[in-house]
Amino acid sequence: MPHALQVHGPRLMVWLVLSVIGGVLLARSELAQWREAFETDARISHRLLSQRVVQHEAVLATLALLQPTSPPGSADPAEQRLPSVYPQILSVLRRDPVSTWPDTTLPQAEQASRQSHTAVLANVDFTSARGRYQLVLAAQPASYALLIDVYGTVPWSDWPMPVQSSPVRVTLEHAGQVFVVQPGHITGSGWRFEFRKPLASASQPFEVVALRQVRWSELPWGAMVLWVLVVAAALAIWSAWQRQRSARRRAEELLRVGQVARLNTLGELAAGMAHELNQPLTAILANTQAARRLLQDDPPELTTALHAMDQAAAQARRAAEVLGRLRRTVEQPSPAASGQPVDLAQAVRNAIDLLEPECKLRAVVPSVHLAHPVRVLAERVALEQIVHNLLTNALQALDLVPASERQLRIDIASNQGMGVLRVADTGPGIAPETLPHVFQPFFTTREGGLGLGLSLCETLASGMGGQLCAQANEPRGAVFVLTLPLAPAS
Repeated sequence: MPHALQVHGPRLMVWLVLSVIGGVLLARSELAQWREAFETDARISHRLLSQRVVQHEAVLATLALLQPTSPPGSADPAEQRLPSVYPQILSVLRRDPVSTWPDTTLPQAEQASRQSHTAVLANVDFTSARGRYQLVLAAQPASYALLIDVYGTVPWSDWPMPVQSSPVRVTLEHAGQVFVVQPGHITGSGWRFEFRKPLASASQPFEVVALRQVRWSELPWGAMVLWVLVVAAALAIWSAWQRQRSARRRAEELLRVGQVARLNTLGELAAGMAHELNQPLTAILANTQAARRLLQDDPPELTTALHAMDQAAAQARRAAEVLGRLRRTVEQPSPAASGQPVDLAQAVRNAIDLLEPECKLRAVVPSVHLAHPVRVLAERVALEQIVHNLLTNALQALDLVPASERQLRIDIASNQGMGVLRVADTGPGIAPETLPHVFQPFFTTREGGLGLGLSLCETLASGMGGQLCAQANEPRGAVFVLTLPLAPAS
């Protein structure tokens, strides 16, 4: 589980961050659209109500300008026809010089209107179901008052929102009184939009208040979930591409390491044969030339010539033995090739990365223990080849034990001027009688093996001034220890 979290943790974090950012942007975009629609509807509502209340002022101004011709105290038919033309006007009152207002508050409103030369509010009542108020205008010779129905003032035929189903609450407010034009749905938590603006009438300064409550359930959850799935799919495609590229790179590295190993093996074979065959071939050439001269003498020295031919035959048999054994002795690498500082832990990581598919196939998780950075003097490719061979041998040994018992531990440390790499497995181990021969060329206990890998590793290690040895692991398994000279401190 920790290994899986380490591998997939960054991708999960990227997916989570992108999902949150995308969800927030989608929610903000949706909220911006709702706010724009809300403000548009609120402005339309304010404009329609303003047109209606201005219409009331115009009606009063018309009545005051066109004074009726009926005698004082009598009702004028034109006045009484106004409610049929304007349904929101419930009645029209007229005070002649010889009459009085039926309500005691109207004289005060008339006096205020006479001083301001504009219509004045009176008897505002927003507590009733439909709401009512009076509008008084002082004029000569008669003054007028309109009784107005607030609910009827609303132009429902042109209203921009469905009254019962719209979530927007619209009210008219005046002096602490509130008349609900549209109930809306203002409940729960969420985001609140608000619009406040007085009507465009000096005589009827009612404030239009619109509220919109956006609940959590109204967020675009469908689009947000779709975004999360799109991000997950994109990351999955990207991860698959990354894995494919990593596998291709790993295959190329494995091919390169294999080519280097084959070239080193061929180099060992060639160097060994050249070294071992140099002396017998030289002796064969010298003896055959001596025998030729002896046979050309007059008289020929047959006994000495026969002895020289016997020596040539002996050297030929020695050469045949060399070819039969195919002993490998690699030339010592040059100081420039073997003296480069190399991070031992990085070489181990590179080898583990190359062998990751094999580790997963065997359900083996290599355990690397590093107390502090260790840099050794080595040839990087040769060091990586040694580590690769040691880990490959350990994985092949772990194939012979149950999966639950497979452990591969790698320790990196330094001791007395040497860098130490310790590779321990819990496989079946190496028999005590076999242990002294594991580094001999062509010696192998694995079916189908060539017996060249460990011999090559030991040769490369000694060529870099180091050493490779094997020992038993407790309670079971094998341990291979590689020591190389430490690189000098910078």
